[in-house]
Amino acid sequence: MLLLSACASSPIVSAPPAGVFGDRLFQPSTVQLSEEQIFALTPAMRAYTAAVLHERRGKEIRRALFDALYRRDQLQLEYDSAMTRTAAQAFEARQGNCLSLVIMTAALAHELNIPVVFQSVPVEDSWSRSGDIYFNSGHVNLKLGRILREGPGSYDPEHYTVIDFQPPPEGRAKEGIAIGRRTVVAMFMNNRAAEALARGQLDDAYWWARNAVLADPNLLYAYNTLAVVYRRHGDLTHAETTLRYALQREPRNAMALSNLAQVVENLGRHDEAAQLKAQLALLQPDPPFRYFQLGQQAMAAGDWRRARAMFERELRRDGTYHEFHFWLAAAHYQLGDLRAAERHMRLAKDASTTRRDHELYAAKLDRLRAAGTPTRSH
Repeated sequence: MLLLSACASSPIVSAPPAGVFGDRLFQPSTVQLSEEQIFALTPAMRAYTAAVLHERRGKEIRRALFDALYRRDQLQLEYDSAMTRTAAQAFEARQGNCLSLVIMTAALAHELNIPVVFQSVPVEDSWSRSGDIYFNSGHVNLKLGRILREGPGSYDPEHYTVIDFQPPPEGRAKEGIAIGRRTVVAMFMNNRAAEALARGQLDDAYWWARNAVLADPNLLYAYNTLAVVYRRHGDLTHAETTLRYALQREPRNAMALSNLAQVVENLGRHDEAAQLKAQLALLQPDPPFRYFQLGQQAMAAGDWRRARAMFERELRRDGTYHEFHFWLAAAHYQLGDLRAAERHMRLAKDASTTRRDHELYAAKLDRLRAAGTPTRSH
């Protein structure tokens, strides 16, 4: 269980504790990035900001940037969660997850001397998975400040324009909790660690997670990511130490508690693991993907009706995750309800957050539609 691009509040510390890093256990990584590299602009990005200045036509500069970002004839940005991109990568690809697009926007705003406030936005739990790794995704956006004329660098703290590339369903960008640039850097590195973990690249994942902790020692879920790397690498004692530190800071952290229960069980302390699981059940009576997993088991057993009921129950908890719709479409197909299967396959396509998944569901939707088209007699 991992957390992507969000923040947790806890007592402030200035440095990570001794003993959480195990550098000697891992090979060096060649893919790490500095804060400057994450926010760096390319010549094309500088040309873009120069065009925004040139074409502002009397607009306030933050409004000119806002309009340029959202106009479909300009960047034509797309949401894509396949990877967490740097500012330059997001600009070149014209796509990224919320964190990537926030970093890109902040880099452009900095070039235009527009004040920026980063925000972590409270949202309902949104879970996804890659293999047997489960991710809880948070959300970030940013505010562009209004520059005042009194002097260079001065701005009006009461007037900001919110930029949000994945606003809530009601369409209104939410106010959030202000976070610092170093926290955004730590979020970026934590996301990269999780993505490396999903690919099985444990050495890279370790250094990303380690650098996330160093960038912001108060970002507790970075310790959780670091512990998952240790566990996957077989370093269970390091994993336990790191998770116990996170739980000391935030005792009701369900992700850290879940991972600690697994680590303790792997260490052979089954009674203690049972106690931890009992604590977890009080914090999280319905763990994420519970009904989804029951639905998959029912599909494997050929019990299509039970599978449909379990997938529908999981969708009632989170109707936005594409894989739930996909599997419900599969259950409906097995039950002979092609109309419902097509509807949920379309919803899976619409809810997909990567171009790869979108294309996969589009192809399956085409096959479903073909299967539901009556054959003409000649």
